[in-house]
Amino acid sequence: MEPQNIPTFFLIFTFTVFSFPLSFHVAAAEGYGGARSSIAFATWLRSSYSFDIFSLPTSGPANEVRLTDGVSVNSNGHFPSPSSVSMLPHLPNRVLPTTHLIYVTERNGSSSIYHDAIYETPLATSSGSRSAHRVSTESIRVECKYQTDSTRSQVRLVGGDGETGGRISMKDRPSLVGQNLIYVSTHEDPGQPRASWTAVYSTLLTTGSTRRLTPRGVADFSPAVSPSGVWTAVASYGETGWQGDIEELGTDIYVFLTRDGSNRFRVVEHGGWPSWANDSTLYFHRRDEDGWWSIYRASFHIREGENRAEAVVTHRVTPPGLHAFTPAASVSNPRFIAVATRRPESEFRHVELYDVVSNRFILSTRSVTPNAHHYNPFISPDSTRVGYHKCRGSTGRVRRNDLVLESIKSPISNISLFQVDGSFPSYSPDGERIAYVKLTTEPMAYVDSPGLYVMNSDGSGVRAVLTRPAFATAWDWKRRGVVYTSVGPIFAGERSNVDIVSINVDDENPSIKTLTHGGQNNAFPSASPDGKWVVFRSGRSGYKNLYVMDALNGETGGLRRLTEGPWTDTMCNWSPDGEWIAFSSDRGNPGSGSYELFKIHPNGTGLQKVLQSGSGGRINHPWFSPDGKYIVFVADYAGVSAEPISNPHHFQPYGDVFVIKSDGSGIQRLTHNSYEDGTPAWSPKFAKPVNAEWPNDGSHCSFEDCHWLG
Repeated sequence: MEPQNIPTFFLIFTFTVFSFPLSFHVAAAEGYGGARSSIAFATWLRSSYSFDIFSLPTSGPANEVRLTDGVSVNSNGHFPSPSSVSMLPHLPNRVLPTTHLIYVTERNGSSSIYHDAIYETPLATSSGSRSAHRVSTESIRVECKYQTDSTRSQVRLVGGDGETGGRISMKDRPSLVGQNLIYVSTHEDPGQPRASWTAVYSTLLTTGSTRRLTPRGVADFSPAVSPSGVWTAVASYGETGWQGDIEELGTDIYVFLTRDGSNRFRVVEHGGWPSWANDSTLYFHRRDEDGWWSIYRASFHIREGENRAEAVVTHRVTPPGLHAFTPAASVSNPRFIAVATRRPESEFRHVELYDVVSNRFILSTRSVTPNAHHYNPFISPDSTRVGYHKCRGSTGRVRRNDLVLESIKSPISNISLFQVDGSFPSYSPDGERIAYVKLTTEPMAYVDSPGLYVMNSDGSGVRAVLTRPAFATAWDWKRRGVVYTSVGPIFAGERSNVDIVSINVDDENPSIKTLTHGGQNNAFPSASPDGKWVVFRSGRSGYKNLYVMDALNGETGGLRRLTEGPWTDTMCNWSPDGEWIAFSSDRGNPGSGSYELFKIHPNGTGLQKVLQSGSGGRINHPWFSPDGKYIVFVADYAGVSAEPISNPHHFQPYGDVFVIKSDGSGIQRLTHNSYEDGTPAWSPKFAKPVNAEWPNDGSHCSFEDCHWLG
């Protein structure tokens, strides 16, 4: 397997940026549609994560130490060994840091892996004052600036702006082995629909040379490197591939040589999130037949030169009666492990230490921050500290991630990409405003008032327009300020009380006009570009099909059926030239939950299937580009990118944003993460790719743990 040559990497120090771009030698993404434009989409509750990495001593309860800098979302940390740290090429050579941390960060609109060296006290000049400290290493000139409460040097190792040529990807679960960074990336398309892009890579930090360790055609998750550095374990489907799992992935534990991915073999059937205690002992999690997630230990012997493990013995470690998952083994003190838990009496996920000799829990974050979720523990090489990530909250002198609009790195040069803190965004015809909704499915701590909201396209001027449960939004093309939405419960059956209304958001006292009657799940309105008609889906026949009604007077002014059949046609969008209506449908296998992308002429002719996401896949929420030549949508086309249990709750652990030509060719992935992206909309206006903060400081930490752990 030949490595890809990457000439340099990217350096960042606190408050000072140095760029040495890392490239995967991919041609720059071509523009879509010629004119510049913007796409907005929703990621459920992602804007309230505000994750930082914290640590506690393993010796007993004490104050938490925040290790990351309060910028954006920081997660999935790793304490590198002193021997690996000593081999890094970018460290200042006259300063001894107290803590080294490798972690994933989502700052600057994309996923990156950083190395922070956190010093106990700031350096001083000869006069005793704090100042920048400039040193030289053998090959790299480094400038550090320090915060007032600590001394920190910060280096971007892979990802972010370092990936030129439009190659955006998710990074995850990093480990440092000597001068090699082992991590997950989603930058390579496997070439198959509904196949995960997730693979494990090794980057030599001195040269930037990157090697794929996962075989082609295979997806690997949650890599862990053995204490010797010789072996790497992963959770993997092998050659079977993802089959649509949304809670526990049906993975096994595989092991291979870290140096090149060779000598690959399966060690454990049914397991995920491996962690090495030593080179012949692994901890992992699985959901047992009794329904409890538990930690298991696998002991085995690897015969050198053979692709197999001998004498594999597995043992359940944590007891039933609580969920325990995402284990972290303790190398220097094998007596305990760290795990995340959900206990029946608690709504919160905590990190706890478990004594594997006495079979009891000995330390928990419940004693420090009882009303917070704690994720994905990891233990220092000397076993004296346990790390994890959690929401940093709204107190303290730290930045938060409370953004009403977050600019996401776009792989297409003439499209700016935004994540909206809301659902079902839509742009006004001139691109100056965004309508969106707050859903009743969101935590009430997060939704002061569910309903319809409007803001300017730069994120300013947020205001509530309708304070009733609503979902889906669309603007009228001709009547300025008129917005359509669906009032009633989302995710409901054919006969549910849902109706479409129009409302002029520019009126001083907006009045609501009900356009459909009978409440038979009338939803997902989209207006024709001439302003005369609205297409929508309705369950009035007993099945959810598409209908067209008069835009001004609703179904009383004219109504006709567009599609008919014992299936669901839904999530429709009218093309700007008026020629097509795109929609999602399960007509290929009614009731299966599998949705394909179709388009049809407004007169009911010319039905075409645009795209299918493999067998049993889902394509939802299509929206035409301003010139009508492309369609943006969300799909499971790229499978899953991480083990769902390692994240907060999402209704589905998949769903990335894609664009495709309206004839079904030229698909391109826009977003890379392990969350559920949804409901994209396309604007004719190019919005400057900058973040917009909530004017009232937003809602902090208002997300939920996985519902299926309840």
